[in-house]
Amino acid sequence: MSDPSPVVEGVFAVHKPLAVSSAQALRDLQKHLNPSKTFAPWIQAEKNKRDADAARSYKRSRKQRQAVQVKLGHGGTLDPLATGVLVVGVGSGTKKLQGFLDCTKVYETVVVFGAASDTYDTEGKVVKRAPYQHITKHMVEEALQKFRGDIMQRPPIFSALRVQGKRLYEYAREGKEVPVEIQERPVTVSQLDMVEWLDPNTHKYNWPEKEAEDEEKKAVDKLLPQVASEAQATTAQEPQPDADELKRKREGSDGPEVKKMKVDGAEAADQASTVNEGAAQEQKPCPAPAARIRMTVSSGFYVRSLCHDLGAAVGSLGLMAALERSRQGEFELGRNVLEFEDLEKGEDVWAPRLTDLLAQWQKDHPEGQSGHTRITAKRQGTPPPAEQQQQHRRNSSSPA
Repeated sequence: MSDPSPVVEGVFAVHKPLAVSSAQALRDLQKHLNPSKTFAPWIQAEKNKRDADAARSYKRSRKQRQAVQVKLGHGGTLDPLATGVLVVGVGSGTKKLQGFLDCTKVYETVVVFGAASDTYDTEGKVVKRAPYQHITKHMVEEALQKFRGDIMQRPPIFSALRVQGKRLYEYAREGKEVPVEIQERPVTVSQLDMVEWLDPNTHKYNWPEKEAEDEEKKAVDKLLPQVASEAQATTAQEPQPDADELKRKREGSDGPEVKKMKVDGAEAADQASTVNEGAAQEQKPCPAPAARIRMTVSSGFYVRSLCHDLGAAVGSLGLMAALERSRQGEFELGRNVLEFEDLEKGEDVWAPRLTDLLAQWQKDHPEGQSGHTRITAKRQGTPPPAEQQQQHRRNSSSPA
């Protein structure tokens, strides 16, 4: 008798394309994985498990009545207009995704100077403008120095972070002040470099076309840090906590809002509404300068906050115009990430690549071996006699 086909599961990463949400990416993956030969053993093992669970109870649960689909989850959201590494757990691999919320990530972003929006990016509405003619490449490179290493960062005022049951952006859009001060939190920036300087009128990135209403702008004046003058931006340096203090904070003093954010999986790029390379092709050249920046950061870092804070640091305002996550944990674009477009090429194309990625995951993480494999092995033996099954059900239903 031939050995049963292996149950394929674990963790891999896919290159999420532009204009696809993380949830939609999982649905698209399921569409290809559910009917495939590659995941037929997983589907059968899950059916066997549900049948066994149903045999131990009087009625089938809602889950047991539903059609079996390959179980998928992701380890950190990317919004539709961001691209890059989306970590995916399949089957038992979904239990290993929490660790990817806390791992190191590499991002590449474009910051455009001269304006701020209600979302800190180009998808929102302009809430404030500031001079930008004085900004130079050297000035931005000098300002980046204050954001390297162990620093304190304030989450975006206009973000999905909840305060007293309401998201921060809801306060601003209602013209209300946030009832408590949004606390800074410790993050680590191990690498931060400008990789391209974009002179005015030479690039496609631009400010949002929509302007915020007057009431929202009034609220913004109370919430946004005051825009420093050029002299203040180039000479004033706020004192930073020492490294030991930051380390203590990182190792166990997260406030309740930060803990809530970690549970929700809300992270740097995770809640951002972002614009990528091709989104602004029809726009006129921007009169303000922009900079492309690459960074390696810890968990909880907000790329949008960096763009906003960098604008203030050079005596202006800034917002995020593009975002790509090129690495998350051990997964890196161009090395061990499944290209999303391969799914449409058929199972003969994507299956060998995906099974190789999952096999490597199982090799590197032996503690994450399949639970379904063990379940399948148990069921290959001779089932117990019918009277033993009936006695088991009577014992299981007896009152304590």
